Amino acid sequence: MLQRALISVSDKTNIIPFAEQLAAMGIEILSTGGTAKVLADAGVKVIDVSDYTGFPEIMAGRVKTLHPKVHGGILARRGTDEAVMREHGIQAIDLVVVNLYPFQQNNSIENIDIGGPTMVRAAAKNHADVAIVVDPYDYDKIIKELKAEKQLNKKMRHELAAKAFAHTAQYDAAISNYFASQLSDKEQLPSTVSLQLQRVQNLRYGENPHQAAGLYKLNGQAFGFTHMQQHQGKPLSYNNLADANAAVACIREFPDVAGCVIIKHANPCGVATASTLLEAYEKAFACDTTSAFGGIIAVNKKLDAATAEAIVAKQFVEVIIAPDIADDALRLLAARPNVRVLSYPLHEQRKQLQMHCIDGGVLLQEPDLSMVQQADMRVVTQAQADDKTWQDLLFTLRVVKHVKSNAIVYAKNGQTLGIGPGQTARVTSSEIGIIKAQAADLSLQGAVMASDAFFPFRDSVDAAAKTGIKAIIQPGGSKRDDEVIQAADEHGLIMVLTGMRHFKH
Repeated sequence: MLQRALISVSDKTNIIPFAEQLAAMGIEILSTGGTAKVLADAGVKVIDVSDYTGFPEIMAGRVKTLHPKVHGGILARRGTDEAVMREHGIQAIDLVVVNLYPFQQNNSIENIDIGGPTMVRAAAKNHADVAIVVDPYDYDKIIKELKAEKQLNKKMRHELAAKAFAHTAQYDAAISNYFASQLSDKEQLPSTVSLQLQRVQNLRYGENPHQAAGLYKLNGQAFGFTHMQQHQGKPLSYNNLADANAAVACIREFPDVAGCVIIKHANPCGVATASTLLEAYEKAFACDTTSAFGGIIAVNKKLDAATAEAIVAKQFVEVIIAPDIADDALRLLAARPNVRVLSYPLHEQRKQLQMHCIDGGVLLQEPDLSMVQQADMRVVTQAQADDKTWQDLLFTLRVVKHVKSNAIVYAKNGQTLGIGPGQTARVTSSEIGIIKAQAADLSLQGAVMASDAFFPFRDSVDAAAKTGIKAIIQPGGSKRDDEVIQAADEHGLIMVLTGMRHFKH
């Protein structure tokens, strides 16, 4: 039977009712500092740890629980260490309720908890006799078990210990990563990166139905897709989230105007901006109505009923993502209960290393968040770009960086007209983009073309020129740049070099 609990928490969510119920069961409560005050002010009878140990908190609270009477009470082996406990006046502590200073929130050295992790690890090590609680969401099940059985069963203590070690591992990972980032050369990645993954939910399946999959948050931080809200629809699959991630990355390129992105197999098949969300969706859908079937749609403004109605009327859609959704749009979408509808915090963007597992290791890189400014680009042809052409070029460049390499995009008036993704030869991507535009009955006359990397030969320029495009934007850097620029001049095209490649593998 539990006789004594030690409570010292940074996150005080529901701690008062939890402590009240423990006290009502006759369990003695030891506590520290701020937690003791909160409980005492609420009328909960507590014994301050300083009174229990006979040693005051010192060094502005840095030393308060690091005492043999605390750690002896936690680590004591029942049935083995009683004589030592009697000799030194140590009482058994049966329940430890601790969570740690929030280092992850502000990276403050003063928020590196020392006594907390020590108590958590001690209790978890001795979980055969001691229960360790680090998560406020476990309070209810603990009270329920105590009321029924007067103690916590072996399985529950084991589960609580596993969660406790994960809690301290996440905490140590955050601190380790912070210090590594401070020591590293600013032009390089840290020499060591600590990862702690915690499952948020099981996914419907992986890339294929025979593969298990899950969504995990990294180092205890819930943001992005681990902080989304799913309003309706079937459970998400691995592919749903991979495509949704691609959609969000692309739509973030257009923060200042209503925009829509339709993704299929991690590639945009239609992207558009307009004065209204409805118009943006209709322009994006028109780019490739065939590929849009079963796609993932992301918008960057509050989803209204008119746009929602147009989406479900025009196509089968797997996932709709928006930063906010109007109530009447949700009611309308409820008629399609299988459609997954997500609220996603588009404004909450954090620079997070990208990881890719390979045989025997992991590749890490910074995300491609860079974009060359217009003033740093070079027009290298005789023909020059006017303001309207520049708008089209910059729009197309922002789209092509989200298309799998080799990537070509044709666009005009804030609308993609043809997208050629993921080919082993750039000229093939150029030709596929033309074929897509023709299939959609969209004219390329007066459109612009963007390439994610340089043209190794002039063949793509020659092919595109036949369609009536007027401008091309690309990084440059090929040993045949002069030949490629000459081809543009021969066709009377504008060519802009950015100096920045946007490969996406």
